[in-house]
Amino acid sequence: MNRWYVRVFLVGLAVFAFPFRSPAPLVYRPGEGWSYESPSGKAADWRKLTARDQLAVAQAAFDKKDYKLAMKAAVRVVTSWPLSDYAPQAQYLAGRCYEERRMDEKAFKTYDGVLAKYPKMSNAAEIQARQLAIADRFLAGEWIKLLGYIPFFPSMDKAAEMYGDIVRFGPYGPCGPAAQMSLGAAREKQKEYAQAVQAYEMAADRYSAQPEVAATARYKEALAWDKQARKADYDQSAAGQSISAFNDFMALYPEDPRIPDAQQVVTLLKMEQARGNFSIAQYYEKSKHWAAAQIYYNQVRLNAPDTPLADQARQRIDAIQARHLVN
Repeated sequence: MNRWYVRVFLVGLAVFAFPFRSPAPLVYRPGEGWSYESPSGKAADWRKLTARDQLAVAQAAFDKKDYKLAMKAAVRVVTSWPLSDYAPQAQYLAGRCYEERRMDEKAFKTYDGVLAKYPKMSNAAEIQARQLAIADRFLAGEWIKLLGYIPFFPSMDKAAEMYGDIVRFGPYGPCGPAAQMSLGAAREKQKEYAQAVQAYEMAADRYSAQPEVAATARYKEALAWDKQARKADYDQSAAGQSISAFNDFMALYPEDPRIPDAQQVVTLLKMEQARGNFSIAQYYEKSKHWAAAQIYYNQVRLNAPDTPLADQARQRIDAIQARHLVN
């Protein structure tokens, strides 16, 4: 046992006594990570004394597709000269390196950091466009990566979170409308239709001055309500919301080419409502609640006029009224 303690002591002594920055093949520097450096120091030529020169190294490495070196050099600019005029471009370049290495989550987060620190960057619109492209890849099914490297599973929550970030930074920027609409699409893929409705309502209200966006948002909002109505047991309230949303869409955009499709969905929804009301009316009739039965049979006639179901409802109303006359 004593020998074991002696060995541990000697190993610890060797580790702590060894100079932290001694010449070694593998060296760690805070903010820069691990890097290889030969004893001669020639491999450390990428480390420069000014932010400008350091950024030049990063850009040159990026242009040569040496993304690991470009990343190290760019990160060194940000950590060593965070207040310099070269830090914004360096952090942007770090995001580009992550993107080229297919590390989309890290790229998106890095771009977020750029926009948060330097919102007036000249290429802010281009950065948001890159973020939108990344979010679109997650919407299409790209997998999130565990620890940034190991593919784990696709996540609509991740896509929705990214779209939300884009909208929060620039709701009225060039990427704002597309991000808001795609946020709704992500929620639809999750079958979270109530959240999809909220996203589309926001798009319709916020971008009402952009008819193409607003019209599509109103239409998709109505469709999302329809999906919510059919999600489990038929939801009469959601069906009513869908009909109302479709009516708003048709009233606001009467020339839209999707009007016939909207009318067809409304007809189907009203027919479903009529069937539901007919079943309720039958229940009340069997329970001898005559007034309630007549109310629901009348709803059938209103929702589905000129249909066999409406004829049946009219016959039942006549029968109930005749019973009352006899009594």
